[in-house]
Amino acid sequence: MTTKWVYKFGGGDADGGTGDKNLLGGKGANLAEMAGIGLPVPPGFTITTEMCTRFYELGEDFPDDLDAQVQAGMQHIEKITGRRFGDTAAPLLVSVRSGARASMPGMMDTVLNLGLNDDTVAGLAAESGDERFAWDSYRRFIQMYSDVVLGLDHYLFEDAMEIAKEDKGVYLDTELEADDLKALVAVYKEKVEEELGRPFPQDPKDQLWGGIRAVFSSWNTERAKVYRRLNNIPHDWGTAVNVQAMVFGNMGDTSATGVAFTRDPSTGENRYYGEFLINAQGEDVVAGIRTPQYLTKAGKDAAGADKPAMEEAMPEVYAQLADTFALLEKHYRDMQDIEFTVQEGTLWLLQTRNGKRTAPAALKIAVDMAAEGLITEEEAVCRVDPQALDQLLHPTLDPDAKRDVIATGLPASPGAASGIIAFTADEAERRASLGEDVLLVRVETSPEDIHGMHAAKGILTARGGMTSHAAVVARGMGRPCVSGAGSLSIDRQTKEMTVGGRTFKEGDRLTIDGGTGEVMAGEVATVQPVLAGDFGTLMDWADKKRRMRVRTNAETPAECHTAREFGAEGIGLCRTEHMFFEADRITAVREMILSEDESDRRKALAKLLPSQRSDFEEIFRVMAGLPVTVRLLDPPLHEFMPQSDADFDEVARASGFSVERLKRRASELHEFNPMLGHRGCRLGITYPEIYEMQARAIFEAALTVAEENDGDGDTVLPEIMVPLVMTAGELSTIRALVERTADAVFQERGRRIAYLVGTMIELPRAALKAHEIAAHAEFFSFGTNDLTQTTLGISRDDAGRFLGDYVDKGLLARDPFVSIDEGGVGELVALAAERGRSTAPEIKLGICGEHGGDPDSVAFCEKTGLAYVSCSPYRVPIARLAAAQAALRSSD
Repeated sequence: MTTKWVYKFGGGDADGGTGDKNLLGGKGANLAEMAGIGLPVPPGFTITTEMCTRFYELGEDFPDDLDAQVQAGMQHIEKITGRRFGDTAAPLLVSVRSGARASMPGMMDTVLNLGLNDDTVAGLAAESGDERFAWDSYRRFIQMYSDVVLGLDHYLFEDAMEIAKEDKGVYLDTELEADDLKALVAVYKEKVEEELGRPFPQDPKDQLWGGIRAVFSSWNTERAKVYRRLNNIPHDWGTAVNVQAMVFGNMGDTSATGVAFTRDPSTGENRYYGEFLINAQGEDVVAGIRTPQYLTKAGKDAAGADKPAMEEAMPEVYAQLADTFALLEKHYRDMQDIEFTVQEGTLWLLQTRNGKRTAPAALKIAVDMAAEGLITEEEAVCRVDPQALDQLLHPTLDPDAKRDVIATGLPASPGAASGIIAFTADEAERRASLGEDVLLVRVETSPEDIHGMHAAKGILTARGGMTSHAAVVARGMGRPCVSGAGSLSIDRQTKEMTVGGRTFKEGDRLTIDGGTGEVMAGEVATVQPVLAGDFGTLMDWADKKRRMRVRTNAETPAECHTAREFGAEGIGLCRTEHMFFEADRITAVREMILSEDESDRRKALAKLLPSQRSDFEEIFRVMAGLPVTVRLLDPPLHEFMPQSDADFDEVARASGFSVERLKRRASELHEFNPMLGHRGCRLGITYPEIYEMQARAIFEAALTVAEENDGDGDTVLPEIMVPLVMTAGELSTIRALVERTADAVFQERGRRIAYLVGTMIELPRAALKAHEIAAHAEFFSFGTNDLTQTTLGISRDDAGRFLGDYVDKGLLARDPFVSIDEGGVGELVALAAERGRSTAPEIKLGICGEHGGDPDSVAFCEKTGLAYVSCSPYRVPIARLAAAQAALRSSD
């Protein structure tokens, strides 16, 4: 049985419709839908996305049965238009355009006016009675086809056009006359032959197949692959190809072309938004060669423009277009982005699609359409991309500001910031204390840089991925961050950064855009987004629909305040190690680590207890009434070790030990692979006094805050999480230690409070043995950052160097540190959840890795039945909306 590769549309009928987007692509499906409901769509046909897949399977070639189906498609167009492809009297010209399932504007190729040659151009001129129009169309076709299909640099033709205009003494292309354009076509053809050694193709059929091949090939251009990676569009979807009869907006003053939105895509206001050009073709609007005119008189007046709006210049066609806007928006029940052409006073629709919009516009359109009764509240919740909320929560660069881009890295934490370069955390803190805006620029960051990161307006690193330390901490702080900018060379000794032959010194100013990964020289103005009423309305609707709770990963009062403002319902991960790096504590921490016996360790820990207790008191006060999950000390001790002789001298003075003894002890503690070494609960097994001090600090702080709240113990809800457990025995041992400490504190203070003890599941063995571990746990929190590392055997701090290649080559669908690897890591999570519940049906299950703020991962958590997700404060609204969408979709 022959596969159907070609689907026809036009003449008031169509083979497909909106529901066939996966097969026909967005453009093809919508063209078929518009044709089916009787709108003026030039006839054509769509070659399916399945052919794109087959094209690449055949080594960028076509199956034998496609030719006959394309011929039938061309005959369909000929029958409706009354023209014939290649005919010298009434030639049919077509456009060949791409159309993927998901909109990828500008990423793939288009060819217009295909079918023109030295003979058909004369027929077009005679039939239209407009020689200039015919030759203008021919020169456009040669330029576009040579660029898209033949691979020639379009500047060759633009330079020739500029010379022709200079010779004529004119400024605009439209001022060139027919003879000028004939001469220009001759120049264009000469350039093609010079560059390729063969003449420009004259056979329309060869032209057609060249155009079809070029559009399919454009699916795998570098720009298309990057766009798909950034927008999470699968590489195996492929594009469709749409072949459609040409209509001409360049046939004089009664013809035009334009792009319009049924609502303002920037603000969401319910007013038409768009531009058009008289006597032009579609590429003229987007190429910037001519300044477009406004669609509406109101738009023209608001901009203070001179030229008449379409509403004034073509009132009858504009009225028809406005009626079409209303029909399409009602039909598709969403804001539409429309391309149209007016040929000698007749309106033709070339495309409609759901229009791309800013986050504020998305919110307003969704809320307004629900109020208008066009969609339901549930549909409104599902209309807004959760990731787009980042635009609302962080400052962004002024889109009109000039940019001097010097490098590009990973967009690790959204927002934009300008500041002077500081190469060390101490310098960043010092300059910030003087009131300066600072960017912390590092090869990579460590936990010890926390004070500098906090002081900085943004963070830039040469190494590290999207979930590197810099990225994770920056997102938690709401700081913009660009990580993994590998073209940067940073010399800490000379305090210089070089890139692209340019040198930047400490004190020079840079700007980073954490949403795009761009690094720019100098300062670029930013704009502060404002959370409008539509945000609150939509989030209220979302909260009513979601099942999962949303907590935050936070360890400072400021982060906790931010998270509560964004709707966090507790803390899912409070990392205690960050508290140890404060300047007044790090020496005591190092003293404790370098001590050779328990007695000395306890002396050092006694110095830390008041500070640790104070930290927890502040957090419990901010989070009163909400659960707070505190993770006991997790990282390997080497992260706290002295690095310099000055550090060793300071610890020696504080501890009374000799520098030689401390260095010997540091050497004894050295590990070859510390991330898989003596860390997490293993510290608590070897040095139980560390966890005793932390547990005491937690319970004493909880009791103090409970007493402040009139003795209401329910206002403080501590949950103690034991990290890196691999056996039930480890958790049982640490739990007994925590309970002994709690009982001691409760007895000392004469009162008790409720608390939970659980563990972080971050090792494959823990997931497999969840049924045994659950016997000693009241909750599991999946630490998917480390679970991904230990399952895949990939370091998240180094993987940025090669994961992009894996995604581009289809070896991984997405970066597994950004979106959970459902087939591996996700299967372990689901298995652990099932086995944990088999032992403890009421066990509370959550996730606290960075995946907790990724919408796709949130959907997985909903499917798995987790009770909550936890994410950085600035991702809380994203997780709330994603959780609501996941709940709504799971109920469909």
